[in-house]
Amino acid sequence: METLLTSASYLLDYHIIIAALIGVTWGIIGGALPGISPSITMALLLPFTYSMDPTAAIVLLAATYVGAEYGGSVPAILIRTPGTNAAAATVLDGYEMNKQGKAGLALGISLYSGVLGSLFGLTMLVVLSKPLSDVALSFTPPAYFALGILGLSVIATLSGDSLIKGMIAAVLGLMVATVGTDPVSGSTRFTFGSSDLLGGIAPVMIMVGLFAMSELLVQVSQRGDVLKVNSRPKIEFPSLKLARRLVRPQAIGGVIGTFEGVMPGAGGTIASFMSYNEARRWSKYPEEFGKGSPEGIAAPETANNTVAETALVPLLSFGIPGSNSTAILLGGFLIHGIVPGPMLFQRSGEVVHGLYAGLFVAAIGLLFIGMALLPVCIWIVNRPRPYLNAFIFALILSGIYSIHNSLFDLSIMMAAGVIGFLMRMLKFPFLPTVLGLVLGYLVESSFRRSLVVSGDNYSIFFDDRISLALLSVSALFIFGSIGKRIWDRMRRNDRKTFSEGTDG
Repeated sequence: METLLTSASYLLDYHIIIAALIGVTWGIIGGALPGISPSITMALLLPFTYSMDPTAAIVLLAATYVGAEYGGSVPAILIRTPGTNAAAATVLDGYEMNKQGKAGLALGISLYSGVLGSLFGLTMLVVLSKPLSDVALSFTPPAYFALGILGLSVIATLSGDSLIKGMIAAVLGLMVATVGTDPVSGSTRFTFGSSDLLGGIAPVMIMVGLFAMSELLVQVSQRGDVLKVNSRPKIEFPSLKLARRLVRPQAIGGVIGTFEGVMPGAGGTIASFMSYNEARRWSKYPEEFGKGSPEGIAAPETANNTVAETALVPLLSFGIPGSNSTAILLGGFLIHGIVPGPMLFQRSGEVVHGLYAGLFVAAIGLLFIGMALLPVCIWIVNRPRPYLNAFIFALILSGIYSIHNSLFDLSIMMAAGVIGFLMRMLKFPFLPTVLGLVLGYLVESSFRRSLVVSGDNYSIFFDDRISLALLSVSALFIFGSIGKRIWDRMRRNDRKTFSEGTDG
């Protein structure tokens, strides 16, 4: 109750209100652009948050995440192209409703479910974050090291089809994290005589390059016609009878979205498809799914908007980003010298309470701004791709240059963009790189401080109970992921053998 009252007091801060509304607006527009994910939409804003008040800056980025999750459903419904990965499940029934002349109702269900999902996710965020952070207050240097390892172990579940590629990507991030000044001895490392590298490479440069610049390079390297939106639908909200029917799939989406959000590495895409599948399983009208079922929109949209809030739980409580978007948000924290994790609520409690208030404003604002921005989203989707690319390129350059007025920053960002482009072409995941970049300092400094305390006795990591528990969970993540890969490969081989035997 005290947390709610304190957070409610921040609703009177116009800086937070303005930041939340701007973030939601930008997020909806960015999410409505096919290929521009929530993380890219957030990365484009990241450089501009340097000069902002820390609380307003965090609210701006978090609200952008919330808005982008809804914005992705607009092109999914209208042109059968999900604006975000999490909106892929919405395509299945959303576009079918559009073909039936019910595009306005489909958009209304998406918006209505998104607002409910955001409010439910915010409730879970408030309920879960503080207790988990209280548990983490007893952390010692070995425990912090184990926490960093736990964060890096998420790589095992985020590496796609190749664990080796995920490990390579993570090592790349860890290598970048070592540039600058040694955290213990104070000596310089890998600066090559450049004074610009004495303070290390700011994560914002790498994140903007990897996510935004590389996507821009991919866009300009591809050719193809973009589908157009010919109609001008108006958002139509469900009737009371239909709203009652949607309660069950929305509840399913909320529960699954909460579970997937707090699990690092899961994310909105998995939550959306799981919710869609379970909603069909428990529906009274399963035959309508895939043919324009309103439940097939309500479940995944509730889920991915719930994830946008609950994904902040591991970030705030332990400092572990479980997705690309929360990694960008972590970058926003670090820009202002705020370290998410066990001490966040004690050292920067005002930022957390301001964030809660901003997310509430964002969830409510999503309803009204979503209705107002539909014509704008349709207009933007219909613009020629070169014009949009030019605008994004100008935004990237101006944002990075404005941080330190440095051409060196631009060169770092461009280099990261080229590396990101090559990683996309070779199908390397980005999140392991970002995890290595942002967790590298925590892992290295905690590891070396632990050894200093113990006199180079490595048993300190196993004598500390919290450290031992976290390392055990890390091992479960890693070996569980490896076991799943082996099992999936065996099943594929069995199906292949059966298919060949049948053909023979």
